[in-house]
Amino acid sequence: MKQLARRALHTCAVPSDLSTVSHFDQDGENPAAVGVSKESVDSIWRSVENLYRTGVHPGIQLSIRHRGEQVLHRAIGHAHGNGPGDGADTPKVPMTTATPVCFFSASKAVTALLMHMLAERGLVNLMDPVSYYCPEFARNGKRTITIHQVLSHRGGIPAIPKDTPIDVLWDKDEIWRLLCEAKPVEVDGAKLAYHAITGGYVMQRVLEKVTGDSIDTFLDHFLRKPMGMRWFTYGIDQTELVHLAQTYATGPRPTFPVSWVVKRALGGDILTVEEVVNDPRFQAAVIPAGNLCGTAEEMGRFFQMMLNGGVWEGKRICSEITVRRAIQQFGSLQLDRTLMVPMRFSAGMMLGGNPVGIWGPQSRSAFGHLGLINKLCWADAGRDISVSLLNTGLPIVAHHIPALAKFVYTVCREFPLISETERPLALV
Repeated sequence: MKQLARRALHTCAVPSDLSTVSHFDQDGENPAAVGVSKESVDSIWRSVENLYRTGVHPGIQLSIRHRGEQVLHRAIGHAHGNGPGDGADTPKVPMTTATPVCFFSASKAVTALLMHMLAERGLVNLMDPVSYYCPEFARNGKRTITIHQVLSHRGGIPAIPKDTPIDVLWDKDEIWRLLCEAKPVEVDGAKLAYHAITGGYVMQRVLEKVTGDSIDTFLDHFLRKPMGMRWFTYGIDQTELVHLAQTYATGPRPTFPVSWVVKRALGGDILTVEEVVNDPRFQAAVIPAGNLCGTAEEMGRFFQMMLNGGVWEGKRICSEITVRRAIQQFGSLQLDRTLMVPMRFSAGMMLGGNPVGIWGPQSRSAFGHLGLINKLCWADAGRDISVSLLNTGLPIVAHHIPALAKFVYTVCREFPLISETERPLALV
């Protein structure tokens, strides 16, 4: 019966004793330093174990910081070898806290901050039209679309043209040509429509035009190296691909209308997405909206730097006003015409809300980004936490959703709101 359920739900094998597939970084956790109880740590970890038991995520990583101190740093499951289609004899590679994972759309938060850092240096004005820097983008009515509109998913080019070959995704010149030729659905920024992958290519082109350097070099110089990251790169070097966790299409196969939304947002069905993201050409390419790779701890470190007002371990990464501009709400809560759910965005971040939002209850001071729906990376100034939950499954509407929501709720419960005078930052 278990085997039949696994086949029907496309899930991985889950052992009865989860300790056999769990990895704790004991030296990397110090909850007592910031007054976090063992009971709170255990409660949050149980919620992760419950998510793992759904079988939709062959591997999970977690990093949580509170008041700047890492209080959970753990992993569970496998990076390779325990997917729905893997056999008993498939070699299994454990998931550890050091395993790099693709962040997918959570990459957008990092790319967006790079653009705000360009503005801090006076190299761009985010309110300028993209065409000021890249005149060819003005074709077919896009002359007035601004950088800020694209960052906040109001740029009018939410998707690449239909029937575009998949291999165009790693051909930046061809995809730029297609985006320049594209006709916008609107140009005044009035309509919210999530730009799943297009906006990253636009940001890349502008950044490379004004700096004269590549976006991956800019990231390396101004963010990755100053913050001491091991990974945190767009794609993974060909020589390192063996270390990258595999991604699996799990859960019940989406049917209409969910399948329509998936294809509208991602350009293909879920099996096509699985094939693309495991293609070495995708994994080694530079795709600023969708293939930054690293660990949960590294993404948590990034959001902690933002909570610190742009500072990491005494190093100034960006100014506090740059962080505030990156998390400032743009537009009201509005139905997203791509995702078909109400969303609040800044110029680059998905924002929480009151009485409840994407980052849990009473999360108006929270900002972050999802990665293919299941990866949750955010910071909440109201609770002084940075959270990064990475996983390797691609379930859409599946039986794991209550467990995923329960994780977010548990984190919010165990880290209650603090007074406004204690908060490191607040949305304004």
